Amino acid sequence: MTYPITLKVTVDFSSGAGFGTTLILNDALYGQLDYNVLGDTASEVVDISSTVTNVSTRRGYNLLADQFDPGNATIRIYDPAGIWNPTNPASPYYGKLVPLRKIQISAIYSGTETALFSGYIIDYGYSYPTTEDVGFVNLKAVDGFRLLNMAQITSVTDGIAGQDTGTRINKILDMVSWPNSQREIDSGDSYVQADPGTLRASLASLKNVEFSEQGAFYMSSEGSAVFHSRSWVQNKSGKNATVFDNTGSGIQYKGISLAHDDKLIINSAAVTRIGGITQSYTDTDSVAKYLPHNMSQANLVVDTDATANDIARAYVATRKDTTIRVDSLSLDLSTPSYSAGITAGLSIDYFDTVTINNEAQLGHVTSKTLQVMGVNHDITPRNWITTFTTSEPIIDAFILDSDIYGVLGTSVITY
Repeated sequence: MTYPITLKVTVDFSSGAGFGTTLILNDALYGQLDYNVLGDTASEVVDISSTVTNVSTRRGYNLLADQFDPGNATIRIYDPAGIWNPTNPASPYYGKLVPLRKIQISAIYSGTETALFSGYIIDYGYSYPTTEDVGFVNLKAVDGFRLLNMAQITSVTDGIAGQDTGTRINKILDMVSWPNSQREIDSGDSYVQADPGTLRASLASLKNVEFSEQGAFYMSSEGSAVFHSRSWVQNKSGKNATVFDNTGSGIQYKGISLAHDDKLIINSAAVTRIGGITQSYTDTDSVAKYLPHNMSQANLVVDTDATANDIARAYVATRKDTTIRVDSLSLDLSTPSYSAGITAGLSIDYFDTVTINNEAQLGHVTSKTLQVMGVNHDITPRNWITTFTTSEPIIDAFILDSDIYGVLGTSVITY
């Protein structure tokens, strides 16, 4: 790779969900408090960066499904010695190439290392084409959502009525022994009823709490389970925007994707909590303009019908209209003399604000201030393309002193 970014890829063959060096009591190397992670066996981390030729990572929010998708990555490794062939008994990895070993992808630029993806290998796609001198393996990996979706729960210990949503998130993570070192959990703004005690995937239970809060639950690029409250998400809107354009005054971008359609419109919502009465809200002006676009959500763990009603109203208020969107913004980090672009491409993450100025034909300029809701990297020996998927705020709010989200008569006032 000739551009000024160093790609780093490591595989940890130890078992368990935890990233980081394992803490083993009474061990001189792996027994360092405040540095190692509690575990039973030593980490066995291998740096495979020198053999990696292509990397693709996908992390982001699914606007149509209105939830964060599992992050995934594909890493291609050329293997002249056959050490990634799981049938080769001479390989130092023989017997270790099993599913759900940990893998981390990061970028080092100007002395700073930034995680791009942390997850678990689900497939070792080894190939030895007859036309090639060496074999290769495509490692396919997913983030922690995979583990949470496989782990089923029934009742949640101490899942009592009156807990804030952040506390309930932690209680659910406790049930599946998710590492404490891999949690970034806010206190929630909403409260929940007692856990229903039904059999379900832990991820489904976590997403129920996320929707009940109208907050955000996702896996970070470092591998941590992150939960942000509704107020945290609202307060990120329009703050500290990074400016991109195609005129020369901001960071130059490679391309943008525009859209103008009705696929994100919601003008009628029906929300029901467990044991409650369905709360419905419709914006008649939006229905008259765009025809009905409905959403329903049942069996939420919110504690009152009033909160369910707040969710229905806020959901419609932030989605009843449509406008021209910038769905994605791409940068070519292999561009010469592109320091600001590289820094932005490696550091911007979910809910960060970007302003995109696009000067098209006849001098017409489209300017949008949006939030980043997805980050993809496509890396080859010749190019490093970073693509941000963008959106209007998914949880809108009236924000004082904001010239974007604090406009009386225009900005949305939600709970």
